[in-house]
Amino acid sequence: MDYFNDRRDAGRRLAEAFEGRELDRPVVLGLPRGGVPVAAELARALGAPLDVLVVRKLGLPRQPEVAMGAIGERGARVLNDDVLRSGGVSDGELAAVERRERAELEARVARFRGGAPPVDLTGRTAVIVDDGVATGATARVACMVARELGAASVILATPVGAPDSIAEIAAMPEVDEVVCLSRPRGFMAVGMHYLDFSQTTDTEVQAILAEAHSGGGGSPT
Repeated sequence: MDYFNDRRDAGRRLAEAFEGRELDRPVVLGLPRGGVPVAAELARALGAPLDVLVVRKLGLPRQPEVAMGAIGERGARVLNDDVLRSGGVSDGELAAVERRERAELEARVARFRGGAPPVDLTGRTAVIVDDGVATGATARVACMVARELGAASVILATPVGAPDSIAEIAAMPEVDEVVCLSRPRGFMAVGMHYLDFSQTTDTEVQAILAEAHSGGGGSPT
């Protein structure tokens, strides 16, 4: 079994997989919270801007665990018409769920980024980073939202992932490539592959982004 010392170590090792590659105006997007320390190391290695990609699933009103769509910043919204139809979701029910989730999304954005605007993804390569992929639900939503926000190319990068979930994400039409260092058989939990898997706090995310935007990480533009 492959182990990473911590998320920073995982990010540096992930960066090695990108050595010598030419990406078209990449933006590295960490999925909060645990993906951000990993993303910071990759952004530094690529000399690319670092940002967070905050997304929220839109769950069915009567089955919240089932996604009928997802939302992101700048009004991004993707819907699964088949789920909406089979779930008998009315326009009013959809609007109510979206209102609630958008309020939470905006609160999280304010916590993580403060008043700083997001990096514009239009026409750029979005490299979405998480500290690991278990079910892949968040990663799938993030890839769809990044494409909806105008990314010309979407790459998911993660140190470790469940083989089935990684394969499903790689097959998505919104995803151009998946870079995953380890796909262990019998995968059980992301944290099992880290010696230190301490929780990443909001304060740490804020500090990492502030350092990157002040020139301590990748270029801010």
